Amino acid sequence: MQIKLEQLDDNRWLIPKAGKMRVPGLIFSSKALIKDIEKDQSLVQVTNVATLPGIRGYSLAMPDIHWGYGFPIGGVAAFDVDEGIISPGGVGYDINCGCRLMTTSLIANEIMPNLRKLLSDLFIAVPAGVGSTGVVHLSKKEETEVALEGAAWAVKQGFGRPEDLERTEDHGTLEGADPSVLSDRAMKRGIDQLGTLGSGNHFLEIQVVDKVYDLQIARAFRIFEGQVTVLIHSGSRGFGHQICDDFLKEMGRQLPSQKIDLPDRQLACALLRSDLGRRYLSAMACAANYAWANRQILMHLVYETFIRSLSIGPKELGMELLYDVCHNIAKIERHTYKGREVSLCVHRKGATRSLPPGHPGIPPLYRQAGQPVLIPGDMGTYSFILAGAPGAMEKSFGSSCHGAGRVMSRSQAVKTAKGRAIHRELEDRGILVQSKGKRTMKEEIPEAYKDVSQVVEVVHQAGLAKKVARLKPLAVIKG
Repeated sequence: MQIKLEQLDDNRWLIPKAGKMRVPGLIFSSKALIKDIEKDQSLVQVTNVATLPGIRGYSLAMPDIHWGYGFPIGGVAAFDVDEGIISPGGVGYDINCGCRLMTTSLIANEIMPNLRKLLSDLFIAVPAGVGSTGVVHLSKKEETEVALEGAAWAVKQGFGRPEDLERTEDHGTLEGADPSVLSDRAMKRGIDQLGTLGSGNHFLEIQVVDKVYDLQIARAFRIFEGQVTVLIHSGSRGFGHQICDDFLKEMGRQLPSQKIDLPDRQLACALLRSDLGRRYLSAMACAANYAWANRQILMHLVYETFIRSLSIGPKELGMELLYDVCHNIAKIERHTYKGREVSLCVHRKGATRSLPPGHPGIPPLYRQAGQPVLIPGDMGTYSFILAGAPGAMEKSFGSSCHGAGRVMSRSQAVKTAKGRAIHRELEDRGILVQSKGKRTMKEEIPEAYKDVSQVVEVVHQAGLAKKVARLKPLAVIKG
């Protein structure tokens, strides 16, 4: 299917409304990036999403867009709460996959002599890989509490501090969770996976602040050049995956009775006002809360390992949470649409919330600067810290990109990496890597991803978020 694109300006491309599309498509991209975007089927997915009932504005895509299940990864779509739908494929299998960035008082040069030992100690302390299990084994009662309370449950158990919750999106607890709607299979898969990194593109990375773009906002975020930071990328593990799978199957079965015409069965959905739609939202909130608890525990494992491995005290380490933000979620939010303030269900699949200065959803300590937006790149280049900007509320329902975005499938990446020692290539570039699986290393080779600097430049130039600092990897753990 050939998609016709109209360039609106240097950073936006329109897919005009055609056929059964209810709204146009709008792609945030540069001229250089759009060439790769046009090569895969993600633009077709943007047009498919545009046909769904109750969609408002545009079917949006960020510059890191690539093909996903039903909805494209890097997609944003907002639906009217009375006429619109909720779709598990618009959230993703890894519900509340997200990023958590910790700052420290350490300077990179101080830890370099001990970096290899620190990485090895973290590799032992932080469980990673497919099906890995963690230090926490939940009873059914405790798992129910995690699903309801999220990161707050982890803090109550001693994994972190209460102030961490102030620096977590939605304070680490999404309202509306109801564990009674979950399957036995989902509960079983969640029993022993808290505090685990997972596999695939999930990672733990020790970084150095390589460059500061906005000194004023960097000060508000307590960021400075040469500083050591730690970035965690993980989600709701098998618990969230099972919830997505359960509801995709049920929504697929009930499509005929809901009389929703879909161009692709992977878009299986339910009306937001239906019983099935409400049950999915409650189940999704359980998984979102599980993911926040997971990242809270992971952060605590990292904190303890730094102290033990470097033989330093908490004050010398000075580790603090900068922010935790999710990028696979659907939320009921208030937005201005056609001059009126309305409630919309905003799907962000591979897209990060980006709230501008002054927004009440931002923690008070960042309210003047804007919400921290965390954008990881591949393991061989950079990650970025941005701050939410006013353009996001005007153009993208308060959203930004979430990462670099793939340009190769995992199988293509494995073929490209055949015969290469990826960990050695990275070490030659000054980046230490440990991974549970050789295949994961090949799937995640740097050239499998777009240039994250170009991706971030688009959202910066489009006014969706403002560049604050660039982070360079020093040591990486992959699942």
